[in-house]
Order: sequence, then C-alpha cells, then structure tokens
Amino acid sequence: MRQILKWRWPITIGLILLTAVLFIVAPNLTKQAEEAGTFQLPDNADSQRALQILETAGAGDQTISLVFPLEDKLSEGMQKTIEQVVSDLEQMDGPIQDVLNPFESEELREQLVSEDEQTILVPITVDGTDEEVNELAEEIRSSVVPEDQTAYVTGEAVINNDVNESAQEGLKRTEVITVVLIFVLLLAVFRSIVTPFIPLLTVGITYLLSQSIVAFFIDWFGFPVSNYTQIFLVAVLFGIGTDYCILLLSRYKEELFAGHGVEDAIVNTYKTAGRTLLISGIAVFIGFSAIGFAEFPIFKSAVGVAVGIAVLLVVLFTVMPFFMAALKDKLFWPSRKSTAHQDSKIWQWFSRLSVKRPLWSMLVVAVITVPLLFTYGNEQSYNTVDEIGSQYESVKGLEAIEQGFGKGDSLPVQVILKAEEDIVTESTVPYMESISQAIEKEEGVSDVRAMTRPTGEALEDLYVDHQLEQLADGLTEAQNAFVDVQSGLTDIQQGLDDITSQLPSESEAAGGAQGLGEAAQGLGQINEQIGLMSQGLQATQNIPQTVQQLGMLQQQLGQIQQGIQSASEQLASTAGQTAQLKEGLTQLSEGTGAANRGLSEIKNGLNSVSSMMKEMSESDSLRETGVFIPEGTLDNEEFQQVLDRYAIGEQTGVTFEVILSDDPYSPQAIETVERIKETVRKAVIGTPFEETEVAYSGVSSMNSDLKEIASEDFENTVTIMLITLFIALAVLFRSLIMPLYMIGSLLLTYFTSMAVAELIFVNWLGYDGITWAVPFFGFVMLVALGIDYSIFLLDRFREESADGVSTAQAMAKSMVKMGTVVITAAVILAGTFGAMMPSGVLSLVQIATIVITGLLLYGLIILPLLIPAITVSFGSGVWWPFKRK
Repeated sequence: MRQILKWRWPITIGLILLTAVLFIVAPNLTKQAEEAGTFQLPDNADSQRALQILETAGAGDQTISLVFPLEDKLSEGMQKTIEQVVSDLEQMDGPIQDVLNPFESEELREQLVSEDEQTILVPITVDGTDEEVNELAEEIRSSVVPEDQTAYVTGEAVINNDVNESAQEGLKRTEVITVVLIFVLLLAVFRSIVTPFIPLLTVGITYLLSQSIVAFFIDWFGFPVSNYTQIFLVAVLFGIGTDYCILLLSRYKEELFAGHGVEDAIVNTYKTAGRTLLISGIAVFIGFSAIGFAEFPIFKSAVGVAVGIAVLLVVLFTVMPFFMAALKDKLFWPSRKSTAHQDSKIWQWFSRLSVKRPLWSMLVVAVITVPLLFTYGNEQSYNTVDEIGSQYESVKGLEAIEQGFGKGDSLPVQVILKAEEDIVTESTVPYMESISQAIEKEEGVSDVRAMTRPTGEALEDLYVDHQLEQLADGLTEAQNAFVDVQSGLTDIQQGLDDITSQLPSESEAAGGAQGLGEAAQGLGQINEQIGLMSQGLQATQNIPQTVQQLGMLQQQLGQIQQGIQSASEQLASTAGQTAQLKEGLTQLSEGTGAANRGLSEIKNGLNSVSSMMKEMSESDSLRETGVFIPEGTLDNEEFQQVLDRYAIGEQTGVTFEVILSDDPYSPQAIETVERIKETVRKAVIGTPFEETEVAYSGVSSMNSDLKEIASEDFENTVTIMLITLFIALAVLFRSLIMPLYMIGSLLLTYFTSMAVAELIFVNWLGYDGITWAVPFFGFVMLVALGIDYSIFLLDRFREESADGVSTAQAMAKSMVKMGTVVITAAVILAGTFGAMMPSGVLSLVQIATIVITGLLLYGLIILPLLIPAITVSFGSGVWWPFKRK
C-alpha cells in the first residue's frame, strides 16, 4: 500500500486516462445488447431448429400484422379505406413480400375479419432483419395508415423491439436515480458534502472502465451480452462499490480520529477493512464468475458483472487511497463525526437474544420465514408482453387480435416436418390428416390448419366414408342411366316398328323394311341385355364385368345404327318414300347414336369408379388413416394454393398451424406445446414421416424451450456457484462449518424473498407468475451480494476471536462494531436496486423486489439473529476441522 501511495498520482492519472480513452473507442454496449436479441436460445432448441429449417427451405419469412380495431361494424367506406391501405402496402419497397387483402375472397374474409366485424387483420409477410422489420413498422405507422384512423402494427419482432427499447429507457432512468439516491444516502450517513462525491467518482470510473472492457470482450471473444448486462453493472457496481467505500471510509475515519497520520491511517485501513473488502470482493467475483458455466446466454450475460467486480477491486486499491491521501481529514468536511463507525444499538439489542438465547433467536427467524416458505409455489411466467405493459402499440395490437379472434389466433404454433426428398404425395398426405387429428384432440388446442384442412375444418372429400358414399351415388346414377338408355332404345324400337308397318310391300322397299325389322329386333335384344346388366350390377357390384359387357353392347349398337343407316339408303331409292319417313329414320339413327354415347359415358364413369376402388383397395394409407387422395388430386389447380401455403422446400417439408385455446404466452400454452410434442412423436411412428426431422416454431414453442433450458441451466449454475463459494469461504475462513451456515442462511433468505415476490406479483397483482429470468438473477444477486454482509460480520468475528476471548464475547463485540456498517450497506444496496422500480420493465421490478426484500431481511433479521445463534451454538467447533488462530 505504501508503494501505491508513493505512486498515487501517476497511477490515478493513468487510470483516468485509460478510462477516458476506452470509453471513446469501445464498441457501444447498448447496441451490442440489442443485436444479441431477447432470448438467444441455443441452436439445438426445437424453435431454433424450426427457424433454421424454414430459412433453408426459403420459407423463413416472418409475419407482422396491421390491426384495425373499429368502434362499430365494418362499413363500406371503412372497407375501401383498408383496401387502399393494402394497395399502398403492396407498392412499398423494402422487406414486404406479400400482403393479404381481407376482402379478396370469402375464405380470407372469414379468417381476417372478426365475427362482430369490429376487428380487421391485414397480415404482412416480410423478409428482412428485425431492424428492417421495425423500420418498416414505423414507416407504416407514419405514412401508410391514415392519420384519422386507429391501427396498430404488431408481431413478434415488433414486440421484442419494444421490450428492448423499454429496457434501455429503464436503464437510463435507473442510472440517474441510482446516482441521486446514493448521493442522498451518503450525505445522510457521513453528514458531509465532500464524502458522497468520493464513492460516486470511484464507482463511476469503475463503471465506465468495466463497460468498455466488457464491450471489447464481446467483440473479441464472443462474451455473452443481453439487456441485463448493463443494468446489473449499474446496480451491482454502484451498490456494492458504495458499500465497500463506506467500509473503507468508516475505518479510515476511525484511524484518523485515533491519532494516526494520514499514511499510517490508510495503511491500517487496508490491513483491516481492506482485507475484509478483498475477501468479500473475491467471494462476489467467484459468485458472478460461476455464471460463466451457464449454457443459456441470457443467464451467462451477467458474467460481465465479474469483470466489473475485478475492476472495482483494482480501483478501490488505487484511486480510493489517492482521494484519502489528497483530501486527508477534509474528505469528511464539514462533519467532525460520522455515524458510519459508531456502535450499533440495534444489533447490540439483537445480540442479547441471538448470543445469549440462540434457540429463541432461531425460533424467531423460523416464525418469520417458514409461513412464507409454505406459500411459495415457484410459479413462473414467460409472457414477454407483461414486460412492457399495454402502453405500447404492439401490445395494443395483440390485445385487439385476441379480443376479435381469440388469443390463440394471434400467435399460432407451427409444427414442421422436414425430409431430404419429396414427402408430399397422394400416399403421404393422408398421414398428415391423421397427425392433425391427433394434435386436435389434445387439451388446449382449438384448431389445426394443415394441407388436409386449410381452414381448420377437415375436407370431407378426403375421407373414405364420404368417398364411398360418392361411389355409391355414382353407381346409382349408372343404374338410372341404364333406365334412361333402355327407355330411349324402347322408343327407337317402336319407331322402327311403326316405320316398317308404313312401308309399301313393293319389292324395292322389301330390302329396306327387312333391315329395319332386324334393327328393331336387335334393339330389343340389347335392351333386354341392358336390363340384365343393370340387375347384375346392382346385385354383384361387379363393375369390371359390367364394363366389359357394355363394350360388347356398344359394338352391337353401332352395328344396328349402321343397319338403320343402310336401310334408310335403300329406302331412299324407293320412289314412294316420303320426306317425312326419311326424316324419321334419320332421327332414329341419331337416337341410336345418342344411346351409344350414353352407354359410353356409363362405361367411362364405371371405369373411373372401378379404377378408384382398385386404388383404394391397394392403398395402405387408406387402411391406416381412413383418408384417400385420388391420383392427380395434388396436380389440381385449386389444390395448388394449399400446397403453396403448407409445403416448404420444394415439397420436402410440410407445416401444421396449431391454434391454441389459451394465451400463447401463458403457462398453459407451454404445457399444451409439451403435450403436442409428445403427441406428434407418437403420431409419426409407423408413417412415412417417422424418419423426418420434427421442429416447432412460434412464441409458445420458444417459451417451451425457454422453460426447459432455463430450468436445467438454473439448477446446474446454482450448484456450481454454491460449490465454488463454499470452497472459497472454507479457504478464507479456515472452516468447513461457517461456509455451510453462511450459504444456508442466504438460501433461506432467497426462498423467503421469492415467496414475498410471488405473493405481491401473482396473488395480489394477478400475473401468471414471476418472470422466468427473475429467479436466476434474484438468486445470483442475493447470494453474491448477501455473502458480503456475512463476511463483514464473521471476518470481524475472526479478528476478535484471535484475542482469545470466548465465542460469545467475540460475536457480541463483532455485532456491535459491524451492525451499523452492515445496515448502512444493506440500505444503500437496496436503494440502488430500488432505482430499478421506475424502469417500467416488469422483470427488473421483480428482481428489485426480491433483492430489496432479501437484503433487508438478511441485514435486519437473519444475519443478526440466525448467524450469531448458530455460531454461538457451535462454540469453538465453528472452526472445524481447523483450529482457531
């Protein structure tokens, strides 16, 4: 320390210059956090694989929605206004790929105009970065939507952007409030105008330098970053940095008033309080460094605070001595005394209970904490919208969609099946319907839209029972057609008989008459055979045999037609034939031809029926699914629209849109997605899709991944953090007992604070749960920061125990000496986190609530009551397995 004091001017000036230079040249940490995104899920998560599949297949476009909420039912004038907006959107440059006009067709109207006609949805397909999409959204708001018309632009990218903006605005408010709050608190503690500026300057240098270093680490080494990185740097560095400054300044003041010179006072300060500070800083550094073992980038992003702690220790051991040496006792001007180092009367009163009656002290702590622990349900929320509230347009748009169409319609879940080859064929499509049926049966699913049910309703024409009914109708029509042909042939036969009877008996007409008679006789025979065929078809359903017989009858009927024509020509040479008779024969000939064509149509129809029945009999998918796709259906022009919507990657993949009955952001939606995943896994077994890659996209799917990954990562990281802390504390305190109850007391504090937060935000304010990231960050903050206060107390206890006094005496004196420091530090640190309250970001408000509750609970109840009681109960065994120095 004396060497640092000797070189204090070059060291301080160099550090300030380094801070200034790095601040100027360092990358923008705020911009880096925005680019990193909100969730940063790993690539192997279902939702991320889904995005990659869609992107590779050229179907990675995202959709934003322009929502028109109307006060009254849709009018003709309003319809024209919306159609004009659609037209303007279609002419815009940029990332817009497609715009759906709600009034283009009846099908689109049903999907995009609510039943009460008071909410109209205009989906806009866009292809671009999130930044480009949000620029487009702003352009739509400012230049496309009429000024006198209410309309909202919403979508996942727009909502996430609003969350980021809200967080950055909250950070700015937090920074200002933190500085003002700390200044006021330090003013109250030290009763000096000068003193508050020293911690603020020291921590300010630390924050700027840390921010720059973290920004460089992000660029150079891919250091994790999120919106939480900057916010936690502010809260932790200003909070804990101020605490450490109070610890140093209080001891320095004591040394000065004890009559030591400035240099000796500084050296003594760093020998005592400096050692405590170093132990605390190392413990906090280890706590935040352990976060680096997390897999989830959002959690991992708090590791930047470890960099800040390391910089803080350097600054506290270099810049703070400079201020002490430069200002001397004027550092506390105009106050001659400081409440910061006076004995704590509150903790002195606590010591009478915890040191003298440890069991009663433990009982008091149990009475306060245990009832709260029983209320804790670990309910978590993944609702991004709750983060910012309904003052943002994107949220208003989402709420309008939910009100007009239902919550699930706003953000459906997309199930994706992807293979390496074409999987959209007549033999595979039926299995898509069976998968859709399985998904639709799940609780929480409202509708499924897929290739076999584009509007959410299954296409009847694809089901075998409907197809068999159509085939039966076809056979009935064939039976009726036979009757019609028979009737026609009977009329022709009678006409021939009438003409034959009218012919003269001259030899010239005899040949023609004979021909007509034979034709009439042949028609009678054919008619009889048609009757037998009709009866046989009805009795045996033997279509191929009927078709064969029809072919023979057609041939006979053709011969009869030729016979009639030949007879007509013979009679034409007969002078006695009248024009009327000739006309009659011509009509009969044409009637015979028509009958022949009728038989041809019957034959073709029966051939189609026979062919379809053969296909059905050979179809494996029909037997397994009850759905049959006739050959050529997929080539139908009408079906092409369905293929364009639900097939991807040149028909190597297909999608299913699952409409949930719950809010897509709700915990119930996550549970539904988990059931859907299990259902699809089972449904594809034994189908052509068994080997396909399955992935899920959409907000609910993303939240499902988030829940799984965050939960697992929380457990792993917390375990690593606690183990490393235990080892560090065991080495620093030369005891295996003390680290156990130090960490145990913090765990008790954490779960009690979580229970309080849950009572406030879930039971009282009605949220679905505590925001998913809050338990992790709340734990890290409370344990990493709370450990400081137990170190403050127990390190002083170690110091007092070295004089050979009893455990109870050493603890009682330590409590009296450190109580004010701990309470002051806890209040200041709670105050810095309290500065998050006006941020407007729900997760930050909840983290602040947990940390404030925990710090005050720990500093005012658990630390003064539980820790001394346990320490005294162990007696000299508290140093086990080592010996007290």
